Amino acid sequence: MLDGELLKSRFLGSLLGTGIGDSLGAGLAWGAMGPGRELAPRYTDDTHMTIGVAESLIARGGFDEEHMLLTFVRNWEREPWRGYGPGPPIIFRAYRRGLDPAEVARSLYPGGGSFGNGAAMRVAPIACFYYDDLDELKRATVGSAKLTHTHPLGVEGAVIQALAIAYAIRTRPGDIRPLDFAEALFAEAESHVFKRKLRALRALLLEQPDRRRIVKELGNSVEAFNSVPTAIFSFLATRSFEQALRFAVGLGGDADTIGAMTGALAGAYYGVEDIPAKWLSELENRAYIEHLAISLWEIKALGR
Repeated sequence: MLDGELLKSRFLGSLLGTGIGDSLGAGLAWGAMGPGRELAPRYTDDTHMTIGVAESLIARGGFDEEHMLLTFVRNWEREPWRGYGPGPPIIFRAYRRGLDPAEVARSLYPGGGSFGNGAAMRVAPIACFYYDDLDELKRATVGSAKLTHTHPLGVEGAVIQALAIAYAIRTRPGDIRPLDFAEALFAEAESHVFKRKLRALRALLLEQPDRRRIVKELGNSVEAFNSVPTAIFSFLATRSFEQALRFAVGLGGDADTIGAMTGALAGAYYGVEDIPAKWLSELENRAYIEHLAISLWEIKALGR
């Protein structure tokens, strides 16, 4: 059982890490941030939807499909300029017109919906809330993913990311064993695609590959299977929050989302104390993200 303060630090680390990784990756696209600044002045939809997940979990005391979707819709309506991909706004508008959002989500792309990384990028609050009950974690993650990403590979990517965050939270400080961690995730994978990627991830941990090979074998694009393994590798192949984030965004491609997922993982293991103060000071809406993380912790640790 984790000490209460350690658990609090890890919840804070995972949610703040999501925002920092997102903003650090987004900063590459923004270009010059100003003297000495590294984070983009605004986070993207990655953090915006993570906030929505946390808000709904807190309001309902757990996963509530209808409430979480409504929270997404309301947050998007207030701030539609956060860089949302094409799919979620279509689903949200359809919901407001009284259409079945699940049917709309399934019809958006050939093969039964999106297999992008949008469900995985926002999953940190669910992983924190259900870190101690992996069956409930999987149930809630699948339900949350299917609000926008109905393709099995999009759902599986979210589940693998959520499990990785939960494993990071559950691992005692100094006890991380990257090969065992990767093997545990491989055992949870269901599709040939994710099994192949996680097998490659484990093999790469045994070597010192250059970044070009990492991108070639694990990917750095928007598909869940080309980004979730990359974020996990970035966490496991480094030894601090800052190292993990710089490594992840340095791979290029979908840097904000890979950064967000890596930040969620690294923050969940190293805790908020390992996040550079400079990055914390630059993060937009930091106080509110901290409030959400502490509220999640209070429900779990104090039963509030």
